Amino acid sequence: MAKIVTVFGTRPEAIKLAPLLEALGARNDRVQSRVCVTAQHRGMLDQMLAGFSVSPDYDLDVMTEGQSPSQVAARVLERLAPVLDAERPDWVVVQGDTTTTLAAALSAKYAGARVAHVEAGLRTFDRMQPFPEEINRQAVTRIADLHLAPTPLARRNLLREGVDPASVRVTGNTAIDALRRTIGSRDFRHNGQPWDHLPRQRRVILLTAHRRENHGPPLREICAAAKELAQRFDERVQIFYPVHPSGAVRRAVACTLDDTPNIGLLEPLDYAQLVRLMVRADLVITDSGGLQEEAPYLGKPVLVLRNVTERPEAIEAGVARLVGSCRKRIVTEATRLLSDPRQYARMARRAPVFGDGRAAERIARALLGEAVTDWTPAGAEQPSLWPFDEREADA
Repeated sequence: MAKIVTVFGTRPEAIKLAPLLEALGARNDRVQSRVCVTAQHRGMLDQMLAGFSVSPDYDLDVMTEGQSPSQVAARVLERLAPVLDAERPDWVVVQGDTTTTLAAALSAKYAGARVAHVEAGLRTFDRMQPFPEEINRQAVTRIADLHLAPTPLARRNLLREGVDPASVRVTGNTAIDALRRTIGSRDFRHNGQPWDHLPRQRRVILLTAHRRENHGPPLREICAAAKELAQRFDERVQIFYPVHPSGAVRRAVACTLDDTPNIGLLEPLDYAQLVRLMVRADLVITDSGGLQEEAPYLGKPVLVLRNVTERPEAIEAGVARLVGSCRKRIVTEATRLLSDPRQYARMARRAPVFGDGRAAERIARALLGEAVTDWTPAGAEQPSLWPFDEREADA
């Protein structure tokens, strides 16, 4: 039996690791799987745990109001050590680039466990964009024993940095696994949300912005751009903005967007609701890493509210575009897509550049030392075979 402890603490980590936990659970004849959450983001994490029916074996409960990355890292290191001493795992699995990811990888190595890094090899090569995520993921690369790269580009990034090729597997991104499972579920239909009742001719924009580097003036520019778009298109467009609970985000949003009739400010959505909104959306404007992966699979054009991205595959495929936080550029690019059907059609293509929905199974096999064939977009299942008929859901 291989003992595997999976450690995570934020909403994105929970979404992307839920398929892997399911895959490990299906191999309970060979795997003893333990789940440890740090609760770096308490409320949003709990929402995802409930949505994916994940029951942690350990909860470190590290979140405090106004916490800094240093405080989170210190508490994770302190509270995770006794768990690892008790469990003595063969593998500790971490995901992505959060402070939890870095601290858990370091704690695991101190405890003598091997570290598997899911979503390894993403890079902007600018340590301050995004901050602190780029620093975290580069540091975890130096700690990890098994690098589970989501794409061939991520693998190339790792090899350029001197990582042993034998320790790298290209698996696809588990974000697509979670997306396909959610869309394919029987209860994925209209559920009385505001976007369910809009006429089809009304264009819907899904807007999210929360990253630390966008706090302050950049976020005010983004909000000003959203307001200008709402006023320019009036009743032809409806913008929905699920607002992150961060105080810095909520203050900026409240100052600019509270009184705009065709902008709906929402509390954070559970994953199924967010995916349902994405399916209904005509355009996604976001600084989220996960949405940059999911929206192209659904054929939704993406305007990325960042100056650089560690997910350039969608940019190269022509289905996403970097616009930064400049109000004028955001408005110009969104207006072009909303006003020109030909320009819109060029970007509104389903592009399986991040995975095929089978990444979790590849990762489980790699953890057990089984042979894994590297995933490549060239062999990906085409999006036309996705497990959901949008026309049926909109009927």
